[in-house]
Amino acid sequence: MKIIIAISGASGASLGLKTLRALPDHVQKHLIVSENAKTVFRHEQDVTLHDEDDIAAPLASGSFGADAMLIIPCSMNTLAKVAVGIADNLTTRAASVMIKEHKTLLLAPREMPFSAIALENMHKLATLGVFIAPPVLAYYSQQESLDAMENFMIGKWFDLIGIENDLYRRWGSDD
Repeated sequence: MKIIIAISGASGASLGLKTLRALPDHVQKHLIVSENAKTVFRHEQDVTLHDEDDIAAPLASGSFGADAMLIIPCSMNTLAKVAVGIADNLTTRAASVMIKEHKTLLLAPREMPFSAIALENMHKLATLGVFIAPPVLAYYSQQESLDAMENFMIGKWFDLIGIENDLYRRWGSDD
């Protein structure tokens, strides 16, 4: 399984990295990050880091065969570009490929509140089958720490893209 994680925007970048690290070992991981975060990620050994400006990278082609792409966090700028088909960097090009190939694409928009324009863009993408999954908590899983809250969100995202996990307490479980 090939998974692309893209980190756009600054707020919540650590959540994107934690999601990447939580992926199972059998998953081939590819990472796209903003220029400011590159220094941190260059030292990751189990990740192929791609330059966001490299629009000719393998990820930019449908023949690459990625199974899913998650943009965590997803800035409103990136969301808007994906919604209208602007593919001016590797993140937006790879997202465009996921849509045209009918592959799993998940966006985790991080802004709050959402403007009417952002909601229109989210609606448009949702009608195309894109998962719009902002980092939102559910209180039934009774998280008591930031780590547990993040695990809940990552677990829910993994559920959406078909990766089995036990990152959070599920509804009705006694654990």
